[in-house]
Amino acid sequence: MFFRISKSIILFILILALALPNFFLLAEEDLEKECQIENIEKKEKELSREDYESLLKKCEAYFVGKSEEIEKDINKTEAEKKNLENKIYTLKNKIKNLDYQIYQSNLIVKDLNLQIEDTQFSIGETSLEIEDLKERLAELLRLIYEEDQKSLIEIFLSEEKISDFFDNLVALEILNSENQEILDNIKSLKSYLENQKISLDEEKEDKEKMIAVYNLQKQENAEIKKEEEYFLKLTETEYQEYLKEKEETDKSAAEIRARIFELVGIVEAPTFGEAYELAKYVQGITGIRPAFLLAVLTQESNIGKNVGQCYLKNTKTGDGIYIKTGETAPKTMSPRSIPKFLEITKELGRDPYKTPVSCCMYYKGKPYGWGGAMGPAQFIPSTWVLYQDKIRAVTGTAPDPWKIKDAFLASGIYLKELGGSSNEFKAAMHYFSGSTWTAYEEFYGRSVLALAKKYEADIAKIESEK
Repeated sequence: MFFRISKSIILFILILALALPNFFLLAEEDLEKECQIENIEKKEKELSREDYESLLKKCEAYFVGKSEEIEKDINKTEAEKKNLENKIYTLKNKIKNLDYQIYQSNLIVKDLNLQIEDTQFSIGETSLEIEDLKERLAELLRLIYEEDQKSLIEIFLSEEKISDFFDNLVALEILNSENQEILDNIKSLKSYLENQKISLDEEKEDKEKMIAVYNLQKQENAEIKKEEEYFLKLTETEYQEYLKEKEETDKSAAEIRARIFELVGIVEAPTFGEAYELAKYVQGITGIRPAFLLAVLTQESNIGKNVGQCYLKNTKTGDGIYIKTGETAPKTMSPRSIPKFLEITKELGRDPYKTPVSCCMYYKGKPYGWGGAMGPAQFIPSTWVLYQDKIRAVTGTAPDPWKIKDAFLASGIYLKELGGSSNEFKAAMHYFSGSTWTAYEEFYGRSVLALAKKYEADIAKIESEK
């Protein structure tokens, strides 16, 4: 009997062992399908608010896990033999990893949308409550005013009994007390409303940052896909020849010196060699490593913000025009930034309506956030004003965010204050996202450090030729 039971248990365990991997694989495949953006968007209409938020969080966790798995696989593969098959496999994994990160960014933006909707609704409710209290307060003030206008003789003559007179005094006192209570409520609600508006601004800023990361991920994904297409056309022999040619090309510093440092919207963009000399100059003042400074500036100029492609036109709404087409560019600059922008351009003798600033970002074809960032360093006017005196103390002239030297110096000083001399990743994330950031936004910091690594190799070639 015992033997039969043991045999049954062993058989059951074997069946379970064979079935479980398939079960988990099926579950994972189902989650992969369920978490596709198009399916998520369908579920938004079908599910309750709580279930939809739960789905978003579940899918975020799924993509985080998948991304981490692939990252380990990429690192392992890149360390192995350099052959064409391995290269293509690595590129496919990088594309898949970026796809997962793009899905994450999309889900976070959707989650932030829900938070923004909740806050906007709450602001609307609070505003209505304040308006209702104001109406009640106005009515009370009118009653109190009417009572105050009566003389003592009128009050005595209008009342049949002396007790009625005292009753009226008590009622007036109650009105005054209620009046104070309503005032206190209005103050409390106004304070709450202001906090809600600050929260809404922060939520919108978070969404804007995530859209920037999303655009950066898409851009990198497109570049890797092009690279994959190129290698798919090669044979193994051709790939090995390509590696030899690349090695020879890398030894040449001429290409490095001739390369243009991409700073869109700047008339006289420097060569990489010139940019490096400027970065060395800034290093002498701030201690910030040249390769790191160049990487931050490159990232800021190519993060999808259309640097220097818009002119401000309407100082009330913040709308502008696209420089190339002359068409209306919505949300070119936040109305709150405009007064500082006008001060800056006036001091520099620039025409504010002919000075290039960044355009607003787009997400799924719709404008989001505000443009208005200035020059290569992408400082908004209010931030630039904070650094004017520090730059002037070094240069002795009025700082100009559209001048390469001043922009480099401003970025260097800012990165130094953010601790860039000791912790570059942390400084890069602060530069992009302020004092707090999510794990998903760290894509920005990793991209900056990857660029810095490439620039360090370029700089080594320049220095070796001197």
